[in-house]
Amino acid sequence: MRIRIATRKSALALWQAEHVAGELRSLPEVTEVDLVPMTTRGDEILDRSLQQIGGKGLFIKELEVAMQAGTADIAVHSMKDVPAEMPEGFCIAAMLRRANPADALLTLDGRKLAELPHASVVGSSSLRRQAQLLALRPDLQVKPLRGNVDTRLRKLAEREYDAIVLACAGLERLGLEKHISERFDPETMLPAAAQGVIGIECLEDRNELRELLTQLEHAETRQTTIAERAVARRLRATCQSPVASLASLHGDDLTLLALVACADGGRILREEITGSCADAEALGCEVADRLLARGAGELIASELT
Repeated sequence: MRIRIATRKSALALWQAEHVAGELRSLPEVTEVDLVPMTTRGDEILDRSLQQIGGKGLFIKELEVAMQAGTADIAVHSMKDVPAEMPEGFCIAAMLRRANPADALLTLDGRKLAELPHASVVGSSSLRRQAQLLALRPDLQVKPLRGNVDTRLRKLAEREYDAIVLACAGLERLGLEKHISERFDPETMLPAAAQGVIGIECLEDRNELRELLTQLEHAETRQTTIAERAVARRLRATCQSPVASLASLHGDDLTLLALVACADGGRILREEITGSCADAEALGCEVADRLLARGAGELIASELT
């Protein structure tokens, strides 16, 4: 079977696509794997926030069109960029073993968050990160930061920011972990749902292809991702909402942490639950319901107005 992979052109997206291609080439059923690099609307519009232009779904729409048109068979995504509600006719056929889900602080001199000078400028376009940063350090100035990893590192090097926050997984995959000054633990900075997870998307009706892709599936990652994404779906949150979740497995038990915040960090709601990993979806919904009962819906709605 020949498989064509639709991918964005950024260094990280290409790394992820090449990683999946390598896994596919190890399967006896696969005869050829080709990459189909594409530029998405989310990559093109860098002068406005993701909230203004339609959210992170803009990074994957063109890839889905390519699959519908038959010019690509699968698309490879960072699962944190995939909306909680999949478009009709598409599915995530496989999720690979999760990489480091944590967020990282990057500074030029190795300073950690607590060591940053008063009123330091921190770059991040994520309301989730902004809220948690400001809850810890209300004096900080959090300013938008768009572009690929190299662009963001260049802006830090040019001192447009005193610090920036990026996902550990992307930096480690690109061999750029030397730039990390601090890796945040979940109590300090709870990550986005499915951060560090690579997902493979295809059309639902491609049964033979879906069966082949299940050979790349990592079952534990699927369970934790189901729980984390269930929180966002139940809250009707977008990829840009100030919502975070992280699940971990301990034997047959799954523990899920989740939070909803206001962007200025003035109010943060947290919930935690533990139950059977077989009930991952239900656990995510239960945590979301607890957050909604405490006013999470109003917090999320306030960031959309």
